[in-house]
Amino acid sequence: MKSLDKIAQRLSSLSNRAIVAIDGVDGAGKTTFGDRLKPIIEKQGRYVLRASVDDFLHPKDIRYARGRTDPLGFFLDSFDYHALQASLLHPFKRGDDAVEIARFDHRANLSISRSVQVPPSAILLLDGIFLHRNDLYDQWDYSIFLDIDFNLSFARLAQRDGIDPNPFATCNYRYLHGQELYLAKCNPKQRADLIVDVRDANGSYKYADLDL
Repeated sequence: MKSLDKIAQRLSSLSNRAIVAIDGVDGAGKTTFGDRLKPIIEKQGRYVLRASVDDFLHPKDIRYARGRTDPLGFFLDSFDYHALQASLLHPFKRGDDAVEIARFDHRANLSISRSVQVPPSAILLLDGIFLHRNDLYDQWDYSIFLDIDFNLSFARLAQRDGIDPNPFATCNYRYLHGQELYLAKCNPKQRADLIVDVRDANGSYKYADLDL
């Protein structure tokens, strides 16, 4: 078993302005994982910028254009990948002094602009679903996939968001099958540099060493 310290050591050795993707289905614990990694990497002397693809959602009229329950719409239409790349990923990799880490407030359903200053040797830890899509996965300097089964991930979402914990409930149809589409089409466990098993009920991590 490899500790977060070992992962942080590997990430801190990446070249300047490295982008690290933390992928996984909803409820896998991506934000928590990134937040735990951040201070450990910073102890190694690297500045860490945290961001989430959730701050690059499309407006509701685009997200639900195929229907409120359509799984393909969840997979294809949820996020504004053009804005993500133009405002965050590309400027970050170019070495720009400032980047945008948020372009949309989904709670208010409004466009926003949130910029931050970034030093030359920063590491970007970006968390979110669908990050090993065909049009994204080759942009990461390192990528992590948090592996969890849907029964546990929906149970965690039920605790966090108050949804039905049954993955097969009618209200979860869009989200379950949208993520199944992603897993089948993009095979993130094959594309990731590191797979982390997060199925332990106590929140501990187990690591499959692919390139650590």
